[in-house]
Amino acid sequence: MVDYHASNSQASSGGPAIYMDPREQENDWDRDLLLDPAWEKQQRKTFTAWCNSHLRKAGTQIENIEEDFRDGLKLMLLLEVISGERLPKPERGKMRVHKINNVNKALDYIAGKGVKLVSIGAEEIVDGNAKMTLGMIWTIILRFAIQDISVEETSAKEGLLLWCQRKTAPYKNVNVQNFHISWKDGLAFNALIHRHRPELIDYDKLRKDDPLTNLNNAFEVAEKYLDIPKMMDAEDIVGTLRPDEKAIMTYVSCFYHAFSGAQKAETAANRICKVLAVNQENEHLMEDYEKLASDLLDWIRRTIPWLENRAPEKTMAEMQQKLEDFRGYRRVHKPPKVQEKCQLEINFNTLQTKLRLSNRPAFMPSEGRMVSDINGSWHNLEGAEKGYEEWMLNEIRRLERLDHLAEKFRQKATIHESWTDGKEAMLTQKDYETASLSEVKALLRKHEAFESDLAAHQDRVEQIAAIAQELNELDYYDSPSVNARCQKICEQWDALGSLTQSRRESLERTEKQLESIDELYLEYAKRAAPFNNWMEGAMEDLQDMFIVHNIEEIQGLITAHEQFKSTLPEANKEREAIQAIQAEVQKIAQYNGIKLSGGNPYTTITPKTIDNKWDKVEQLVPQRDQALQEELAKQQSNDHLRRKFATQANIVGPWIQTKMEEIGRISIEMNGTLEDQLVNLREYEQSIIEYKPNIDQLEGDHQLIQEALIFDNKYTAYTMEHLRVGWEQLLTTIARTINEIENQILTRDAKGISQEQLHEYRTSFNHFDKALDFLLGDAEFARIMGIVDPNNSGVVTFQAFIDFMSRETTDTDTADQVIASFKILAADKNFIMAEELRRELPPDQAEYCIARMAPYSGPDAKPGALDYMSFSTALYGESDL
Repeated sequence: MVDYHASNSQASSGGPAIYMDPREQENDWDRDLLLDPAWEKQQRKTFTAWCNSHLRKAGTQIENIEEDFRDGLKLMLLLEVISGERLPKPERGKMRVHKINNVNKALDYIAGKGVKLVSIGAEEIVDGNAKMTLGMIWTIILRFAIQDISVEETSAKEGLLLWCQRKTAPYKNVNVQNFHISWKDGLAFNALIHRHRPELIDYDKLRKDDPLTNLNNAFEVAEKYLDIPKMMDAEDIVGTLRPDEKAIMTYVSCFYHAFSGAQKAETAANRICKVLAVNQENEHLMEDYEKLASDLLDWIRRTIPWLENRAPEKTMAEMQQKLEDFRGYRRVHKPPKVQEKCQLEINFNTLQTKLRLSNRPAFMPSEGRMVSDINGSWHNLEGAEKGYEEWMLNEIRRLERLDHLAEKFRQKATIHESWTDGKEAMLTQKDYETASLSEVKALLRKHEAFESDLAAHQDRVEQIAAIAQELNELDYYDSPSVNARCQKICEQWDALGSLTQSRRESLERTEKQLESIDELYLEYAKRAAPFNNWMEGAMEDLQDMFIVHNIEEIQGLITAHEQFKSTLPEANKEREAIQAIQAEVQKIAQYNGIKLSGGNPYTTITPKTIDNKWDKVEQLVPQRDQALQEELAKQQSNDHLRRKFATQANIVGPWIQTKMEEIGRISIEMNGTLEDQLVNLREYEQSIIEYKPNIDQLEGDHQLIQEALIFDNKYTAYTMEHLRVGWEQLLTTIARTINEIENQILTRDAKGISQEQLHEYRTSFNHFDKALDFLLGDAEFARIMGIVDPNNSGVVTFQAFIDFMSRETTDTDTADQVIASFKILAADKNFIMAEELRRELPPDQAEYCIARMAPYSGPDAKPGALDYMSFSTALYGESDL
């Protein structure tokens, strides 16, 4: 016996033979041996009617299915009618051997069609075995009426079931899930007829609770108008708990073949649905690209003015806050935008690939939203970003310099103002008018000492003026107060000069009348004044602020300080010599009985003053030592930061360069299958991502360097900016390479390209431009470049090259095919009505077409007619037609 259940799975997979494992066949046979008598009755009636529907074409029929096929003659005739082929000439004898030979010819013909018969022999048919005869007829029905049914990706039984489900889906109370219970109420039969011939049945008047009326109505209409003989009795179906599946399938297959003409319309509808689905998906992708591009460009447009704002701040704290805001932008705000930009390019490439695969025109973003526009804006952003950081660092250096100069100005101005305090009163007094000769001479010498001191202070005044001038040139925010104070000092200095000159003239007039002079006091005064000035200068230098940026500078200060300390013993000798002069005065006065009143008449610098200042110098020396050593430690720490950053940067920089070169080689070599390449690339990408902590560590080291106000690094040529850009380019490049492989897989699967063809394409691609230039003329070259580079970017990708090489042999939908499909749905009219679209297409795709189709304006136009030709042309672009 043949297994007619196994045929379904074989047919659905495209195999020609109807075959099943013998054990399963035996189980099926055993089940058939136990057929419900009602089922056997249904099969007899249905199979007999089916055979007669074909035998009538030859002018004959059968009455009893197991008796009339026993001699094999009508069995051979049935096979010739349904196949259209000639069988071997039958034997006309009446003997049993003649009958067996005829049946064997029929069975051999069936086996020749790929049907493997198991347990069915000619003897059983000749003997009138009802079970065997029904099994044989069912095998014939499966092979010639059901096996070749194909709907979408399914065939045979599953294909027939899917066809029934799709045709009856819009009808209430109909839910076809099988070929037995689903047909008992008769609504499914009526729905099939109404779907194809709505004028024959008033479906809305049918009731689910009246199955006999429903079934009889469908059977009578089918027999009267569709030439489908009545193959079952309504009472048998309603009276059976589970109608026979084979009988129902046989009957339903007749409906399928009766409506085969409508099947063309369904095929056309399927093609249109497929095209519309692709177009809808592409429109969504285009909208997503436009929104993402607009958002990214808006962010760039908002960010660039902030980065181009060069309004300086007045203080270091304000500028450092600006720098901290910029670091937050680099760490928090920009990285997601880098990912968005990369994803935007990937989405754009994927969309173009899908458009090429569906034979659609290339996507041209709206003006200003091209990938090149985004790259241009991004380039402007990075240019503004780089300039902004450099400007802030220069401003911080300038403000640091200004703060240092301002503090230095205040220190020197305070020292000078302290020195000048009371000097005008001293220079304007008339004490020499009542003084003795010695006193006058003392006053003159004292004035000479003052002039010496005044001259020594000239450098300080010039330094104060120079610092004020530099603060003005550097646009110091508090320049007005600095200028006012400097002006006051200069004016006072000029006044002191005039007063000094006037007093000298007065004293010199008086000096002629005074003879006595104390040489020792004079010598003391002359030596004490410069020494005292030297000590004041030393104290000023020891307390002078300093600013350095590297170890060499601080070491230079330390060396200078050591040189200063080496002069202290000689200075101490000078101090002792000056003090010895004062001791000699005391000795002479004591020896000569001279009573000294007051101090040295030629100077206010007392020995105690010199000792006090000397003690102060000795105290300041170790303090200066400590300050210099602390600064040395600071510069050593800064140098450590430089070395630490440089060590890591000198590893990360070459690593990034090596990875970029490796990706370049990988994209060219591409060994193994595309899936292997994709797995390897993703593992490679993961290894790159796992390197991210090294970048983060470098960012941390770089922040420490900036917080320490370190502006140079002689240990490396890599800057943090260069490494950031390289890292971002590395991530973008590997993402693009992975996207290229994904698109190649998409292209390969869509177009059926083998791995060997891909290798050949890769080899050809490496010489593509040279081959085009050598073999083709300008016009053909321009045409091909228009295909492989639709956006005129000047770059041909491997993906575009694959599309070009395989498009001529790929079965893709075209505008002509879509127009032909619509023409089938429109029953050969040049227009289509909205109700026709709603009847043949799913609701969402039907409304999609109706909303986009223009009214038809041809000579045979009618109200509500839609122009499907223009709509199809628009889907593919004018160039395809």
